[in-house]
Amino acid sequence: MAKDRHLLAAAAQRPTPAQLAAALRKRVADVIAPRLRILFCGINPGLYSAATGHHFARPGNRFWPTLHAAGFTPTPLRPEDEAELLSLGLGITNLVSRTTPKAEVLSKRELRLGSRRLIRKTSAYRPRILAVLGLEAYRAAFDEPSAVVGLQSRTIGATHIWLLPNPSGLNAHHSNADLVRLFRSLWRFERRPYGPASI
Repeated sequence: MAKDRHLLAAAAQRPTPAQLAAALRKRVADVIAPRLRILFCGINPGLYSAATGHHFARPGNRFWPTLHAAGFTPTPLRPEDEAELLSLGLGITNLVSRTTPKAEVLSKRELRLGSRRLIRKTSAYRPRILAVLGLEAYRAAFDEPSAVVGLQSRTIGATHIWLLPNPSGLNAHHSNADLVRLFRSLWRFERRPYGPASI
């Protein structure tokens, strides 16, 4: 019964086609605070996220279930629960703030400019780890064409950078099990006895 109620509530909250069209003019606010354990960084808001005002909100996006399955949250969270991440030392931002129907329409220039803003933001908030979700976007934004998933040699001050796949349901390159395994690697790294600063 509880599951049925959740499904009905989700259906009632789905944006209409008109709301999705209007979402192109909207932004999604960061979930952020100083000195977080991990700041997750998406590529940019999609129409569904901008229409609802919550990160990774599109049905089928695997961010929230993966976050729980990998050990980051004690209970499964929904996009509308995103503020609860702050009490866990976690946050969310985006590489580019502009809303688009698909991330692929972003230009290389937008991604490069986004990386500069992200560096400034990271320097100001100083999370222990910046986890960027999107391999190709990271490669283009930071001009690192050979970057691979995992810990990067680049840092932003004392902040480590960890690269993860885009959790979009449209990303067929990584299965659900792959995503959980890769997110869990970050979880284990962050929980090392002496923390990531010991690397």
